[in-house]
Amino acid sequence: MSQPKKRVLGVDPGLTRCGIGIVEGSLGAPVSLVAVGVIRTDSDAPLEQRLLALEIELTTWVNNHQPDVIAVERVFSQHNVRTVMGTAQAAGVALLVAARADIPVVMHTPSEVKAAVTGSGRANKVQVAEMVKRLLQLREVPKPVDSTDALALAICHLWRGAGNSRISEAVKVEKARIGKLAKR
Repeated sequence: MSQPKKRVLGVDPGLTRCGIGIVEGSLGAPVSLVAVGVIRTDSDAPLEQRLLALEIELTTWVNNHQPDVIAVERVFSQHNVRTVMGTAQAAGVALLVAARADIPVVMHTPSEVKAAVTGSGRANKVQVAEMVKRLLQLREVPKPVDSTDALALAICHLWRGAGNSRISEAVKVEKARIGKLAKR
């Protein structure tokens, strides 16, 4: 039985450049590109204005493309605290937009994304970009790399998330069955 198609909005959070990409597909089926882009904010603008700009653009993408789920890169420790703070703030905006639109959100680590797309959690950006190009049957790699990373996040969720959701659902069904047997 084939899985229903899902539309996933991938967000590679960043304060100066926030990659966004939407793919559609299902577990075990080819994926297709719906849209890709980058939200840019002026590094000289006040922080609150930059976050507002991200919120407005992400909301527009959600309204225009109606994703079923939003996949956001999980912020991980970096040596540059200023960079990680901006990334975390941008990720928070994506989570807020998802909550407002009542869209489920999932977070994937960079190594999960790399492993899902290339087969190796240690793949470099060039390898990830090339696989995104191949998987989506694109003529060239989307630029800048933030947009490619967002597409990789969306693909990762289609493949890993769908499998994880099926496992979670099977566990729930089994627990319910065991619960009913225990009450007998």
